[in-house]
Amino acid sequence: MNAPMITLTRRLRSTPFTSRIESFGVKTYTVYNHMLLPTQFIGVEDDYWHLRRSVQVWDVSCERQVELVGPDAARLAQLLTVRNLSSFAVGRCAYAPVVDHDGHLINDPVLSRLADDRFWLSVSDSDVVLWAGALAHGLGLDVKVFEPDVWPLAVQGPLAEDVAAAVFGETVREIRFFRFAPLAFEGHELLVARTGWSAQGGFEIYVDDAELGGALYDALMKAGEQHDIRPGCPNLIERIEAGLMTYGSDVTRDDTALEAGLGRYCALDAPIDAIGIEALRRQASTGLTRQVAGLLIEGDPVPANRNPWPVTAGGEMVGSVTSAVWSPRLGANVALGMIAIGHTPPGSNLVVQAPDGERRAVVSEVPFPGASQR
Repeated sequence: MNAPMITLTRRLRSTPFTSRIESFGVKTYTVYNHMLLPTQFIGVEDDYWHLRRSVQVWDVSCERQVELVGPDAARLAQLLTVRNLSSFAVGRCAYAPVVDHDGHLINDPVLSRLADDRFWLSVSDSDVVLWAGALAHGLGLDVKVFEPDVWPLAVQGPLAEDVAAAVFGETVREIRFFRFAPLAFEGHELLVARTGWSAQGGFEIYVDDAELGGALYDALMKAGEQHDIRPGCPNLIERIEAGLMTYGSDVTRDDTALEAGLGRYCALDAPIDAIGIEALRRQASTGLTRQVAGLLIEGDPVPANRNPWPVTAGGEMVGSVTSAVWSPRLGANVALGMIAIGHTPPGSNLVVQAPDGERRAVVSEVPFPGASQR
């Protein structure tokens, strides 16, 4: 039986790079922030090995930016995230959980400070611009909230720095992790950040000129020819090995930031004015009942899990597997799931109710051993 197809209409926005990746032969897309996000080129496993050994250019325009600009931009930024921004300097990026008044996760963006009164939130798959705009209006803040025309382009892989340096110059090597700098391409300054949704290292380039985007894409591909560069995308195997959660799959609005394993980004002991921080403090004081955990699942490669799989211990339901895949490098099925707190210590034995039958599983640290980040 053939899988259903998605009709591509104007509701699914294309990007300045769509023609490039489609000419290469992108095989599958998903929908992310009302946009197309490639999910496979040659094949998930082939794409995985290529990402680990070489360099890829990713069209991640779906990482939309929510801009805050104006006298109250810094105040709104701190209200939006439970991360302490008191020492957040211009030129810095930070993982910054956004939660509601009950501490439930609305988004897990990367926040960048472009100026004293200007911020970008590079958001995952939810309409943060509506939440931020409503807060600004309701509180009467002097700040403009909007989604600028910016299309991020990522260069990821162990050879990413060499490719970026060939296009932007040697200065790009000086950018530290989770920092950005304005660098010129064809006389136009673009923000280049040492960030990206892989554990292999690389950069994200914030393209704010659609016409320039095609030329930049071509320049990166040309510079990477000697490194066997090709188009790529966030890879299911690589991101689970690295313990990189995806909002909407591994964590949702049903989960708090602490349940999502984001406690280190929550200023539970700092005197900040952030929506949801008090709810998280209460939850921390009473104790968690569940949290994201890694699992190693026995047996042959698992089937794709579009829906969560039940997880049991002693015949009782204790959670669910949210993402799972065969890791050819580790020779095991690796997975992420939301598990009852008493069963999250590494080494805990569980049973996964997979579509093809019960499978034994053991809780593992993440990143999975042997898959640590660069």
